[in-house]
Amino acid sequence: QVQLVESGGGVVQAGGSLRLSCAASGRTFSNHAKGWFRQAPGKERQFVASIGWNGGTYYAESAKGRFTISKDNAKNTVYLQMNSLNVEDTAVYLCASTVRPFGPPQSETNDYAYWGQGTQVTVSS
Repeated sequence: QVQLVESGGGVVQAGGSLRLSCAASGRTFSNHAKGWFRQAPGKERQFVASIGWNGGTYYAESAKGRFTISKDNAKNTVYLQMNSLNVEDTAVYLCASTVRPFGPPQSETNDYAYWGQGTQVTVSS
């Protein structure tokens, strides 16, 4: 069983930064791609960024140039550094882990079997 716990959310002014963390437990962390998604009230879950087992990354267009996904295999933790935040970034941010090991970054929710509870990010104008 895989457990994912997000942290680092909060309230920030537009233009500010936040760093989200996702601590994983339950199986070999480094072998599985991880992803960050977000969901705003009344909207579908949206892909943000993913990191593959070998460190390759993939970003949504809205995240390119502003967000950076990274991981620390020794700490079983994946991070999302978010800069230049704007009001449209307000959402619950969730991390996820794939079932299939040794895979590339993934952008579809169906590729992920394990999800955290999420952390709220609120950007004020």
